[in-house]
Amino acid sequence: MGVHVRALHVPDRRYRTAEPASPPAALKFLRDLKRNNDRDWFQPRKEIFERELKAPMLGLISEITHAMEDFAPDHVRPPQKILFRIYRDTRFSNDKRPYKEHIGAWWVRTGLEKTSGAGFYFHLSGKELLIAAGCYMPQPEQLLAVRRYLLDHHVEMRKLYTAKPLVKLFPHDEATSLTRPPKGFPADHPAIDLIRNKQWGRSVTLPADTALTPAVGKEIAKRLKAIAPLVTLINTPLLPQKRKPLFGL
Repeated sequence: MGVHVRALHVPDRRYRTAEPASPPAALKFLRDLKRNNDRDWFQPRKEIFERELKAPMLGLISEITHAMEDFAPDHVRPPQKILFRIYRDTRFSNDKRPYKEHIGAWWVRTGLEKTSGAGFYFHLSGKELLIAAGCYMPQPEQLLAVRRYLLDHHVEMRKLYTAKPLVKLFPHDEATSLTRPPKGFPADHPAIDLIRNKQWGRSVTLPADTALTPAVGKEIAKRLKAIAPLVTLINTPLLPQKRKPLFGL
């Protein structure tokens, strides 16, 4: 995670955060947390978490967000709104571990904050740096909207989704699929394989030590820039459509 002090200098003061701390300490904290995922261990070390992990993460998010102004301006938000909380929601889970064992960030598109839509993501754990983008677990109405959109825009979608340069940067297809065509969609449609999907996205997993390099922010931004057209396409049917004026007025 871009926790190198000098690597995270962000010239735009809107996104400047606290100075990052020592990079190895961040990974050590995450690896120790995986072995000691309980409040008795975490609470006495909360200050360490804030200093060695949260502050550097906000610095990295700041750097990436600054770069995204050029290729995904509708996803630019304050770093504090992009960073996920380390605390797990255990209310409806049998897994009662109180903390996530990774720290992550999600850039949602403006106008889709309450429903998510397609966006950009990365997380750091003690063993990996995962970078991804797409539409994950969309709400039923969003899922239907994207599927209907694909009836007429599948050629563009397939071209973006399977482009060799993109697949090289994001080799893993995050799509999950129904075994049968969804109700109301023709089984013989040329895009039925895309329409059967329940989500659309791509990801890449890099070694955790990648996060210790000064260029990690640029590396993440480069990959997100490459997949930005796909994110834009998926979000198109999810955004409010401008009404055409009557009588050409």
